[in-house]
Amino acid sequence: MKVTSALLAPFIAGASATIYYAGVAESGGEFGAYGTPGTGIPGTFGRDYQFISEAGIDTHVDQNQLNLFRIAFLLERMCPPATGLGATFDEAHYNQYKQAVDYVTVTKGAYAILDPHNYMRYNDPSSQPYSGSVIGNTSDTKAATTAQFGEFWGELAKRFKDNEKVIFGLMNEPHDMTSKLVLENNQAAITAIRATGAKNLIIMPGNSWSGGHAWTEGSDPSSAIMNQFQDPLNNTAIDIHEYLDIDYSGSHTQCANDAATHLTELTKWLKHFSSSVVLDIATSDFTLQPHSATLATPIPTQPSQQIANLQTQTHNLKAFITEFGGANNTGCATMLKDMVNYMSDNNEYIGWTAWAAGPFWGPNSPCCSDSTLLGSLEPGSKAGDGGPGLYDTVWLPVLQPLVPKLLQWSGLATVDGGELSTKS
Repeated sequence: MKVTSALLAPFIAGASATIYYAGVAESGGEFGAYGTPGTGIPGTFGRDYQFISEAGIDTHVDQNQLNLFRIAFLLERMCPPATGLGATFDEAHYNQYKQAVDYVTVTKGAYAILDPHNYMRYNDPSSQPYSGSVIGNTSDTKAATTAQFGEFWGELAKRFKDNEKVIFGLMNEPHDMTSKLVLENNQAAITAIRATGAKNLIIMPGNSWSGGHAWTEGSDPSSAIMNQFQDPLNNTAIDIHEYLDIDYSGSHTQCANDAATHLTELTKWLKHFSSSVVLDIATSDFTLQPHSATLATPIPTQPSQQIANLQTQTHNLKAFITEFGGANNTGCATMLKDMVNYMSDNNEYIGWTAWAAGPFWGPNSPCCSDSTLLGSLEPGSKAGDGGPGLYDTVWLPVLQPLVPKLLQWSGLATVDGGELSTKS
């Protein structure tokens, strides 16, 4: 006989396309370290770096009804190089960071992604994104180990585990390393987080800058291995970045790569590992049925293969796109709208943060400007000529109308989402 729909409910929950979390990345905690090695470490809070502007958060929550903020920090400030990456924190820095996270989550009632903005590197952020030793690189005697990365996340998770509105973003944009090492570092962090008893949602990156367009590409793609992580609570999502310019870097004003085309293979991969399970008890016939779409590589149909797949397809994989953006022109406006609508139309995507707001950008632009001064997504931002910044030219007219009217405002963040409502 066939298993009833009631028994299948845990596998098909969340099948309808829904965005539960929407907001902006808060960039500023990683500022002030560029230059000669050692510059700005530890740095001076409020002069070299700052995590958020409370007034900016107020506007984004109270007026724009955003419920998600990704708050960047540097590992070298949280864990000073003198003591190394691990469980020993600079307590003053941690307290400054916690104050920002608490303002977002406790005072304003939104969700916060903790964002170590380090490109899976540690010990020298002076020329990011390339400086510093790759974490876990055993051929580099200066490199922090995978175990140390786990120790760091275990300590951070222990401190935030009682705040259900905190999301653990394991690392910003790993690149130029093996995908196997990315997975090993991710797994060390997940294991350490769960060992503390933390139930918080985790979002883990892939390789190649965690680019959605590159997820299945190259000789060492993220798609070949990233599904192999283990989370006993099944509450880990994939962290994706996707820019729309010609080289996907977020450097240029012209948008050239539309999301529907360049996220297709990633979306198929997510669907593959978010399959519903059907079991014919009478014949022991296991089948895995994707919710929709035809896979480029069909799911195996031999029973032995099906059982193997069954063991690896229990993650209910979902994704956040935590960096994307575009300039203030018609072409980018169209592609940005299409990208947000693409996420809304595909249930594999449950949240997003646009790049970027932050208190220290001034007239400078976090993305998509060809080095021109277009301002940022920070409320009140001005361009270099004194005119309106990207908040007024991109956020309000293009992205704000696409923020869902109903979002999750209470309860633990999960891959399945929670109750949707307006902000009370």
